[in-house]
Amino acid sequence: MKKQISVLTALLTAAAFAVTGCSASGDNAAPSASSKAASQEVPEETEHSEAESTEAENTVAETGSEAVSEEEKEGSGASAVRVGSLKGPTSMGLAYLMETAKNGETANTYEFTMAGKADELVGNIANGSLDIALVPANVASVLYNKTQGQVKVIDINTLGVLYVVASDDSISTMEDLKGKTVYMTGKGTTPEFAMNYLLAENGLGSGDVTMEFKSEAAEVASILKEDPSAIGVLPQPFASAACLQNPELKTVMDLTEQWDLLNKEGNSRMVTGVTIVRTGFLEEHEAAVEQFLKDHAESAEYTSAEPEKAAQLVADIGIVEKAAMAQKAMPLCNIVCITGEEMKQALSGYLEVLSGQDAKSIGGTLPGDDFYYLP
Repeated sequence: MKKQISVLTALLTAAAFAVTGCSASGDNAAPSASSKAASQEVPEETEHSEAESTEAENTVAETGSEAVSEEEKEGSGASAVRVGSLKGPTSMGLAYLMETAKNGETANTYEFTMAGKADELVGNIANGSLDIALVPANVASVLYNKTQGQVKVIDINTLGVLYVVASDDSISTMEDLKGKTVYMTGKGTTPEFAMNYLLAENGLGSGDVTMEFKSEAAEVASILKEDPSAIGVLPQPFASAACLQNPELKTVMDLTEQWDLLNKEGNSRMVTGVTIVRTGFLEEHEAAVEQFLKDHAESAEYTSAEPEKAAQLVADIGIVEKAAMAQKAMPLCNIVCITGEEMKQALSGYLEVLSGQDAKSIGGTLPGDDFYYLP
């Protein structure tokens, strides 16, 4: 029997970034192949506030989907564990698992789906079409609140992916931004909230740094190209793409490192992506979920241990067009698989920061302890 729960599923659509305007031929030059690939294939994995949402009716279905661990498959007629992710850094950490699953080398049988927008994954988790999904951290909290706990987070898959990009490599701390203008995207979303937090915690008020918001990374990249003194904040892999296309640019500051400097005990981390599971699926097939966590950890580790091979896999599944760009960007994407108490501490602290900026960005209230799967 299916239990229907009213949810908001047009949650916070992820805006696709285009990285253009860094060629030497001027402002009206056509985008390069690499910039087109970034524009077409990799959405920004940060989400908008609830003001950007559209209310819709959907279902959280108790689908009875079968787990597929080797022990459970015998005589069960089980189907695959259905996993959804975004075409961006979160899927980079899944590339090796996708390959091994395709080759029949995993204990679980998997079906993978990559989406261009987070609301596609949210809708499919809500109606039971997916069992596990890799989504922006705040979206997981929103969905938990809207479904009265019908999803749980099982790991952090990507830490922060925001970088300060400039031609001036004397910028190395948040204090160095005092009196300057910073160009970025994400007005009213998690990038703005993260910047506000970092600036405030470093003693900088609203009048000390001017944040100029643009609708696309393409606009930020174009400004950086035209003005050698300009400073931008871009997510990976777009920060790397902008630097590849304009050799004068450098990634001068990692905002994840700046966040960690403020939270040396690990009580909060900057988190981009988390992995969620339907509560009903977890309750019925916990062994399959635990096997996924092992597989995910191995896959994330592969991106560090075998960067050249992993980059080719990332290009092969279409996240970016060129393996060379993937290989440059992946080490800066903070691909991880953090579970258990460490996950809870890091993520809960991050969500608390977002809640302090705008409670709607996490669904109105902080998730309860049952949000966190602690095997």
